[in-house]
Amino acid sequence: MSFIEKCRQFIAIDSTPLASSSEAARYAAQMAEEAGLSVELQEENISGVQQYNFIARSHPEIERNKLLLQTHLDTTDPGAYPFWTKTDSNPFKASIHEDAIYGLGAADAKLDLLCKLEAVQKLKNSSFVHPLTIVGTFGTEDGMAGAVKLIRRKKVKADCVLVGEPTSLGLVNEGIGVIHVEISVPFSADEVRYRERHDLMESSSSQSKMFYGKAAHSSDPKLGENAIVKMLDYLAKLPEGLAVMDMEGGHSQYSVPSSAVLEIDMVGSLKETVVTKLKSIVGGLKKIEEDFVNYSSLGFSPSTPTMNIGVIKTIKDCIRLNGICRVPPCVSENAYSEWMNSMRSVCEEQNSVFRVVEYKPAFSSSPDSDFVKGCQQVLEDQNLESGLNKFSTVTEASVFHKLGMECLLFGPGQGVGNSHAPNESVKIEELEKAISFYTKTLERFCL
Repeated sequence: MSFIEKCRQFIAIDSTPLASSSEAARYAAQMAEEAGLSVELQEENISGVQQYNFIARSHPEIERNKLLLQTHLDTTDPGAYPFWTKTDSNPFKASIHEDAIYGLGAADAKLDLLCKLEAVQKLKNSSFVHPLTIVGTFGTEDGMAGAVKLIRRKKVKADCVLVGEPTSLGLVNEGIGVIHVEISVPFSADEVRYRERHDLMESSSSQSKMFYGKAAHSSDPKLGENAIVKMLDYLAKLPEGLAVMDMEGGHSQYSVPSSAVLEIDMVGSLKETVVTKLKSIVGGLKKIEEDFVNYSSLGFSPSTPTMNIGVIKTIKDCIRLNGICRVPPCVSENAYSEWMNSMRSVCEEQNSVFRVVEYKPAFSSSPDSDFVKGCQQVLEDQNLESGLNKFSTVTEASVFHKLGMECLLFGPGQGVGNSHAPNESVKIEELEKAISFYTKTLERFCL
C-alpha cells in the first residue's frame, strides 16, 4: 500500500471529539506492527465513551526510553460540511489538489503520525540501540486527556519527546500555557418551575434562532467568528423577563464555535432570570479581556493572551459555559490569580459557580541541550530552516515537560488559519520531508 493511500484511509476514520479514537488507534497499531514494533492499546472510559491511546515500542521490556514520539489521534470538529469545498463537502474524504492533501486531520495531526511510522518502517532492519516509543493519544480537545492518562498509568518514561504539531517543518522549543474555566449559571426557582410546566401549557410557545460563525483554532480567536458570542450579544439586547428554554453551541473550548442555537419564550413576567446573570458574567469576562493588551510576549502570535468561549449548553438547572484563556510566558502568577479571583467574584455575585478545570503551564527547552542541537543539525543536513520557534497553542508538551521530559514540537503543515478550519491541508512535499527528518532523527538518537 502506498503512503498516500495510507493517508486517505487514516483521514477517512472519524476521530472527532464526539467519536471514539478506537478505530484510529487500531489502524495505527496495524501500521506499527508492520514496521516491527510491539504494540499496546490503552483503553480508557471518558464520559461513557471508550477511548484508546496507541503505544508502540522498540523495546517493550525496557521502562525508560531515550526518545518518545507523540501525536494526537483525534481531530477537531469539522464544522459545517458544505464549507469543505475541496473534499466534496465531506471532511473525511481525503482529496489531492495540485501538491496538497485536503481533509480533516491532514495537518493537525494524523498524517504526522503516519510520517513517524513510515520512518520506523524505513529502519525496520536496523538495530535500535536506544529504546524508542511512539504514541498516538486521544483527548487533545479535552485537556490532553490521553497524554495525562499515559502519565498517570505510568505507560511512558522518556528523556526527550518530539510532539507532533503542524509547525510547517519548524522546530519549536517554547509553547504557550492555558487555563480552562467552567462557569455554571443557575436558573432561578421561578425559571425552573416555568421550564418544567412549559410544554404542558396550552398557550405556551417558543422561538428558536440559529447563529453562525466561522470555526478557527482558539489560539487566535480573531481568525474565526464566535457563534456563541454572537448569541450572547443578541440575548443581551432582548427585553427583561424572558425565559431561556435552551442554549447550545460548540464542541470544544479549544475551537471557535461555528454554530449556536437559542430557544426562548417571551413570557416577560419572570423577575430573576439567567439572562440577567449572563449579562453580568459576560461583562466581567470582557473586562478581563481588556487587560490582556498589557501583557505581550514577543515571538508568539498573537503576542497577548486570548480568550475563547468554546462551549455552552443547557442542563437541568443551569447554563454551563466552558472556555479557555491562552497565557503567554509573560503573564505572572499574580496576574493569573487576579484575573481568576475577579471572575470568581463576579460569578459569586450572580449566584453562579466559577471553576478552574485545568491549568497547564508553558514549556521551554534550552537551546543549548544536546537534543535541541541534534534536531537542529538534522534540519540543517536537509537544507531546512533550523532556527527555534515559539508555538501559540497549548500542546501535550506541557504534560510531558511537567515531569522533566525535554520537549520539542515539529510537524508538517500549517497550523493557524489551516487546522481547525474547513479545507485543512498539507503539502505532500512537506510529508516527505517530515518522513526524512524523523528517519534521520531516529538514526541520530536511537541507532
